[in-house]
Amino acid sequence: MESEGVSLPLIHEHPMKPWNDLRKGDCCGRFVSVSDGYYCKNCDIFVHKKCGDNLSEFIVHPSHPNHTLRIRFKIGFCICRLCGRETWNTFYRCQVCDFKVDLDCAKHPPPPVIETFETHSHKLTFLKGLTEFYCCAKCGKAGDGFTYKCEECDVAFHVDCVWHPTGELNYSPEVSHSYHSLHPLKLLTGPPPDYSDELFYHCSSCNFTLDMRCVLNPPPRSLVDLKAHGHQLTLLPRIFSFSCNACGLKGDRSPYMCVQCDFMIHQDCLGLPRVININRHDHRVSRTSVLGVVNSVCGVCRKKVDWTCGGFSCQRCPGYVVHSKCATRDDVWNGKELEGIPEEEEDVEPYVVVDGNTIHHFSHKEHYLRRIHGNGVLYEDNKWCSACTHPIGLQSFYDCMDCDFSLHHKCAECPKKKWHVLHNERLTLVTNKEQEVFNCDACNRTSNGFMYKDGDKNLDVLCGSITEPFVHPSHPEHPLYYIPTGELCDGCSNMERRMLRCIEGDCEYVLGFKCATLPQVVKHRVDDHPLSLCYGEKKASGKYWCDICEERTYPNNWFYTCKDQRASLHTECVLGDFEGLMPRSVAKLWGESYEVELNNSVTRPFCSRCKSRCMYPIKLKLLGTSGTYACSYFCSSYLTSRGLER
Repeated sequence: MESEGVSLPLIHEHPMKPWNDLRKGDCCGRFVSVSDGYYCKNCDIFVHKKCGDNLSEFIVHPSHPNHTLRIRFKIGFCICRLCGRETWNTFYRCQVCDFKVDLDCAKHPPPPVIETFETHSHKLTFLKGLTEFYCCAKCGKAGDGFTYKCEECDVAFHVDCVWHPTGELNYSPEVSHSYHSLHPLKLLTGPPPDYSDELFYHCSSCNFTLDMRCVLNPPPRSLVDLKAHGHQLTLLPRIFSFSCNACGLKGDRSPYMCVQCDFMIHQDCLGLPRVININRHDHRVSRTSVLGVVNSVCGVCRKKVDWTCGGFSCQRCPGYVVHSKCATRDDVWNGKELEGIPEEEEDVEPYVVVDGNTIHHFSHKEHYLRRIHGNGVLYEDNKWCSACTHPIGLQSFYDCMDCDFSLHHKCAECPKKKWHVLHNERLTLVTNKEQEVFNCDACNRTSNGFMYKDGDKNLDVLCGSITEPFVHPSHPEHPLYYIPTGELCDGCSNMERRMLRCIEGDCEYVLGFKCATLPQVVKHRVDDHPLSLCYGEKKASGKYWCDICEERTYPNNWFYTCKDQRASLHTECVLGDFEGLMPRSVAKLWGESYEVELNNSVTRPFCSRCKSRCMYPIKLKLLGTSGTYACSYFCSSYLTSRGLER
């Protein structure tokens, strides 16, 4: 056993420590009477010792001898082919024919015949087929799965009602406990209540209940935890309404309290960390017992913070505070306690200033870049930003005088490292010199420009640069914040999981990351002048048509329009599927290599399969061919068959 814990890589990714508990196992989804097991505190996962020990990734099971079964942990749903139980926990699966058995049946398969059963005198035979029946055991409930059947009496039983592996459901019916010395506690029989998956011991006279883990390992009556409070804390084991001084939320039972300070705390708030990084802020935040900042809002949920309660605050940014529960959410904190770990100051500045108009950018060490100021009139459509891969357009930019390299002014200022609301670890700006093609995890655009990256998390520069509060010209009156939700985007009416939301009153304005990062001005062959992004016409009437695809548009959604505003062009038609690919680069997609070209010739490529010409501004040419093109994912399905011709 290693000092940091027990490793069970087939079931859980973190080291686990030995633990005694009578809770339902996250391994097999069942209760057992033996309490030994392993526990991960960060993930609140408990694994029975009998389940975790001697596990194999692959097994050959006697019920399925022709194929090997592979272990799966919380990956998909399983109906065990032997006992019929449903589980999202650990199971073994055949990749050939999708045969599945849960972990308990993999180790202890139900016997084909039960010779004796306490309420039935004949032998029972296990039927592997799915059947509908009424159980003749004590439960008396209808079933529609696997069953034991008595052929003589033509009666059936749930598998769980007539057979249990050794050690399962063998609890003492009554216990005496020091936390309730007046009466013994009796085991609550039958299935667990709807509000929990635990079994309980209960005193009906006093309405006092203990779950299995507290029967075996009750919390201490008193403790000294200087991270939580400066004095000794005493447990009050009863139903009691209070406000937790650590998180500010209400509690209804069994707090720890300090009488002399009138201090009360949830039991699960005792383990709150002291110093952490959160993905909403560039600096560390520290735990404090009293926030002391009046009229403040939480930096995560944006709701009001009670200044008299504890929370997290930034030592560098006066007024930045976060609720304790918000700061330690799984989608905000990476689970690392940083108390005692010195904070290293890293250079995140992307460039060094040479003079008033010249910089030396870390992504282009060969040459200096000189700033070119955009005048808002002349549209630069012959240069592209190497970071976001969009045309320079009307924006100010930095240009290399010695080679074909340019950066928008905003893109040049992107820090080399940053925290982002969509990831719990700090992201690093990767210049992607090999122009590797990736999909942005925020907007799903395909790109080969710069990316913010950590592990398998990839964000393009546009989405990676979004910070809170986010101000968008479509909603200038209120800033937007990232609030995890699933709603219809106000820009495109598509359902998005990651949304930027207005939190002012009943506004309910929301944007997905893709619409939030659409270019405001673009150029397209359909018009001699730049096209402007229009944020929809909510009171529009009549039918509108896109001049590019010649199909109907819905003006309530965002669209691009020309100078005289007589056109409403789909945003996807103006930009195309490959807006994130750098022209004149080579992109590897679908196992093939393609030249990324502008679709600006007099004669556009013609697809002999879909019978239409490539209409989007960027097209792909398959390397090694004279004219095999695609301009969208729709056309790309024909490339492998070489069905596209000029």
